[in-house]
Amino acid sequence: MNGKIALVTILTDDVPRLTEFYRDVLGFSVQTDLGGYVEFDSDGVRFSLCERATMAKATGDSSYDQTPQGHAFELAFPVDVPEAVDRVYEEIVDKGATPIQGPADMPWNQRTAFFADPDGNVHELFASL
Repeated sequence: MNGKIALVTILTDDVPRLTEFYRDVLGFSVQTDLGGYVEFDSDGVRFSLCERATMAKATGDSSYDQTPQGHAFELAFPVDVPEAVDRVYEEIVDKGATPIQGPADMPWNQRTAFFADPDGNVHELFASL
């Protein structure tokens, strides 16, 4: 196996709502919209949303029908400079992102801020110090 990730997919019960968030709040352009599956233009790793019901049907795995609990992943969005973390965080919160933790200098030598999407998935903005 080649140790490389080619696609990250967020599973959801509401693809239209998350599509609006990732398009209108975070600025992704929709590349493909098949209703229950949406893929965005993204440099590097492909990025998509998919209905849990679609994955349940495709895989035959009934665990997709269970209510998700806790956090299983986090997306980290880089910005150019530490000062931009503050500005971008304020912009996306003003557009509808849920604030989790405002910008702060972290012990891992990055300025970081945490926010959530409408499904409650917590993500971060970051820049190296």
